[in-house]
Amino acid sequence: MSVSSPPRPPQAGARPRAVEERPLRNPDASSAAFMSRRAWWLVVAGFLFPGAGQILAGNRRLGRVGIVATIVMWTLLAAAVLTGLMWRSLLTTIVASWWTLTLMQVLLWAYAVLWVVLTVDVLRLVRLGRVPGRTRAAVVVVALILSLVPASAAAYSAQSVVAPLRSGLSIFAAGPSVPPSDGYYNFLLLGADSGQGRDSMRFDSISVVSVNADSGAVTIFGIPRDLRHAPFSEGPMQELYPDGFDGQTSATCGWSSGINQLMNAAEVCREDRGAGLYPDAAANNSSPAIEATKDAAEGILGISIPYHVFIDMHGFADLVDALGGVEITVKERLPEGPGPRYKGQPAEEWATGWIEAGEQRMDGSTAQWYARSRYTTSDWDRMRRQRELQTAILAQASPSTVLTRFNEVVAAGKNLVQTDIPNSLLPFLVDLAAKAKDEKVQDLELTPKGVGIDPENPTSDDWQKIRAEADALLHPPTPTPAP
Repeated sequence: MSVSSPPRPPQAGARPRAVEERPLRNPDASSAAFMSRRAWWLVVAGFLFPGAGQILAGNRRLGRVGIVATIVMWTLLAAAVLTGLMWRSLLTTIVASWWTLTLMQVLLWAYAVLWVVLTVDVLRLVRLGRVPGRTRAAVVVVALILSLVPASAAAYSAQSVVAPLRSGLSIFAAGPSVPPSDGYYNFLLLGADSGQGRDSMRFDSISVVSVNADSGAVTIFGIPRDLRHAPFSEGPMQELYPDGFDGQTSATCGWSSGINQLMNAAEVCREDRGAGLYPDAAANNSSPAIEATKDAAEGILGISIPYHVFIDMHGFADLVDALGGVEITVKERLPEGPGPRYKGQPAEEWATGWIEAGEQRMDGSTAQWYARSRYTTSDWDRMRRQRELQTAILAQASPSTVLTRFNEVVAAGKNLVQTDIPNSLLPFLVDLAAKAKDEKVQDLELTPKGVGIDPENPTSDDWQKIRAEADALLHPPTPTPAP
């Protein structure tokens, strides 16, 4: 019968078995060289695989949280990139939700905080007191720098990308979108100046933008602000003015028959401020004046216009600056300034500056004056310049420009735009915007030079002519194949 020998006592200077098997978790703290190498191993491992430092030498549960969180974040990022490349509208549908953006912001902030916690814990595991002086300082600096890169990126994305997106969604309406009308999404584009003394804020710029639902091709119809006796599509304004919009003289509040006077007729001069005409306007991010102008534009062009975009000209300059300026070829020298103090006063006496002829890249202030200037040219010329700016902005607002100036663009848009476009339509508009980059913008001005009508004295034949030309632009005949 064999008898097991008793365990031998450890020899002097021998390392415990746990130390030999797991030196990173149970290091030989008496070796300065080993503690230095161990410190670098933990810092680098924690940067490459967040949580690896805890798995090797600390709290494994915290380490697993870091590794799982990193895998989840990289998976989500890869999925977003893949979806954006292959199914752009699906990505927009997912992102265009307040709840989705809120969740993204919370996750990004949580990940940034997790990085900081993991880094501080790695520095604790390093046992800085056992690391030589110079190496100790270098380890601390490198660890903090490496942690700032991903933590700052996550925090920046949460605060400077996701937060503005979530805030920007507030300008859009809720609810479902309507399908395209006869192959087009049509939008009423209104511009007005909300400056001091402009209490009624009449619409100084009126356009209709039609976007082909298949190709993204854009057609812009320019409607003169003084176009008279506009017909209305079916609705309350047609009932009030079956023969076209007419003026009214009053001792307290009146209007002419120009289309930009619809603000007074439908809203300002009514006791109920237009609520009786369009009771649902406010709930749909619109107003009675906008709805009346929309009905007039439908009657003029003979198309359905479900949505509007209102642009405050005081915020227009911010949008141009946010895009880094806009390139325009100026055809004639134009003055900047408040206008003449008396009839016939030369522009040289009142102009505060000049926009010189030739190619130039305009900042926001210059572009605003370019759109406003009218005292040395006609209203038709001003309409042409406004359309040039609209076309240039559409052409130059590339995805790369918007991404590099994302914060500025979102901030300018929020201060600039009021619209009843529902956020459910955004995925389609994003796809169409990408397609439109390869398409030439068409335009048609409802002026003597454009369609050959007199806006101050249009006839019923003129309305028929306008509708026929609009239809020909939107639905050109299919060319007959040559035999």
